[in-house]
Amino acid sequence: MEYEIKGGAFPVVICRLQKGETMKDETGAMAFMTPNIKMETNTGGGLIKGLGRALSGDTIFLSFFTAQEDGAEIGFASCYPGKILAIRLNGSNSIIGQKNAFLTSEKGVDIQMHFRKKLGAGIFGGEGFILQKFTGEGMLFLEIDGEVIERTLAPGEKLIIDQGHVAAMEETVDFDIQRVKGAKNMLFGGEGLFFATLTGPGKVWIQSMPISRLAEAIIPFIPTKSE
Repeated sequence: MEYEIKGGAFPVVICRLQKGETMKDETGAMAFMTPNIKMETNTGGGLIKGLGRALSGDTIFLSFFTAQEDGAEIGFASCYPGKILAIRLNGSNSIIGQKNAFLTSEKGVDIQMHFRKKLGAGIFGGEGFILQKFTGEGMLFLEIDGEVIERTLAPGEKLIIDQGHVAAMEETVDFDIQRVKGAKNMLFGGEGLFFATLTGPGKVWIQSMPISRLAEAIIPFIPTKSE
């Protein structure tokens, strides 16, 4: 499979497939495809697995697109303004993503629920206890809100970050929360009561504009019925 990511704020990933190669997506992400691709929709591993994906922010059903001949082409479009992040899984690395991060992947990539192990991180971590975990082999494409910044943390190296800006990270990275220090910082700093603390080793992908923040910024400009 070869791929190309095009577009600016509303990107699309175009995948060129050889005969027998398969891509899968959350239902509704496919933007276009050539006629030599066969589409099938199922739970991708059974109802229980589908329900697990639904709890982690995706749909119960997945769509599978298989090339019937060489040179088939299919495009998957992002739902939000931002970037499409391409990550290759090699069977030994795992990625933890925010809810709704999954856009599409090769068939060999497995999508699971991921539970945060620490109580404080689950309650105050911004995304709750349930995230998405990606394992297996193949190309994985994630939706990132806004621009994406990649950081590689050395063993024991820490990064303090607003919870909503954590888009994805390698499973080797430890996620915890810490309270903002100082009463004035907590009350008037505008950053909330808690920060996320990420500890290496591993890669972290930071997003510049969480979709929830974008929605909050737009709401004041939406006319009400009385207006």
